[in-house]
Amino acid sequence: MTNRHHIAIVGSGSLATSICESLASLAPPLDALNAAPIEVTVLARNPDAVAVIARHCRARAAVAGTAISFTGERLGEETATLARLQPTYLVCCASAQSPYEKVHRPSPWTALIGAAGFGATLPLQATVAVRLARAIGAASPHTTLINGCFPDAVNPLLAAMGLPVLCGIGNVATLAACLQAALGLPDQRRLAVLGHHAHLDAPDDPGDDVLAWRDGRPVSGVSALLAPDRALPRPALNAIAGHAAARLLIDLLSGAEVHTSVPGPLGLPGGYPVRLADGGLALNLPGLSPAEAIEWNVRAGRRDGIELGGGRVRHLPAAVAALEPHLPELARGWDATDYDAVQDLFRVLRRRLRATSPRPALI
Repeated sequence: MTNRHHIAIVGSGSLATSICESLASLAPPLDALNAAPIEVTVLARNPDAVAVIARHCRARAAVAGTAISFTGERLGEETATLARLQPTYLVCCASAQSPYEKVHRPSPWTALIGAAGFGATLPLQATVAVRLARAIGAASPHTTLINGCFPDAVNPLLAAMGLPVLCGIGNVATLAACLQAALGLPDQRRLAVLGHHAHLDAPDDPGDDVLAWRDGRPVSGVSALLAPDRALPRPALNAIAGHAAARLLIDLLSGAEVHTSVPGPLGLPGGYPVRLADGGLALNLPGLSPAEAIEWNVRAGRRDGIELGGGRVRHLPAAVAALEPHLPELARGWDATDYDAVQDLFRVLRRRLRATSPRPALI
């Protein structure tokens, strides 16, 4: 009898939903020889939301005829939950800071993020991933963590804190999928992409754009190739990210050798081309050393207003200016070892600024 694979997905938003929908279609068919059935448990604080995801993905799997099942559960205390479930892979799709808050709930807090850069939200982006990584260490050490919340920066933070993470999803994986389609490639075996979260938007200078290689040779005109996809609504890009993440999970479970690009592999900053084999991951860089690729991603990440290195998060000048009136002790940066206190201070600041009425516009 074949073993069963178990994926736990934390979150009930668009990314978690997209991953589940794609898993329902991409899982092995029911009659596939030697294919182990896959169990997916969707976890979130809102049990009704995950129940909806599980129900409609069960229907999708039934139509697709795939060997996969879905269950929704309320996420309780993380350590107890993981001790009970013991999943093969744990995918974090939840954070304490929504990237859509500036659209749905603008406030002085979102104005501060706009001035400082998205990287200023790192302590809040990391909240759930940190709790899950700690729970893995305490209760389910064989479980592999994959993080979908700002992995270009959160994963290096986890690594600096001594917490386990394999890689991220989205960001460079989304850009690589778009380039694969633009180049008409059947898979990414001949494609390697180096890119950062900041590259979801085109840089001012095309010379600072994503680096891509086809058959080991640089791809020219990357900005033009990505322009139609960058113009898509963010929910559409999120759906691509979810589909690519589902493909990654299926490939990891199968043990197949796969070439792709992912953010935050092995706790590195930014996104890199990688090779997957037997459930493991290694960098697959054409024409660049690992040190050169890391430095390139560190530079690219400055567009988010932060820089990570040596166990420290450093805020760049715009972020320093935005944060200094509110958190002078953290404005220039903070050490990974101080994370718990830092995220508490950012939560207090967010609560205060959200409660502050914005000033009326001058006419």
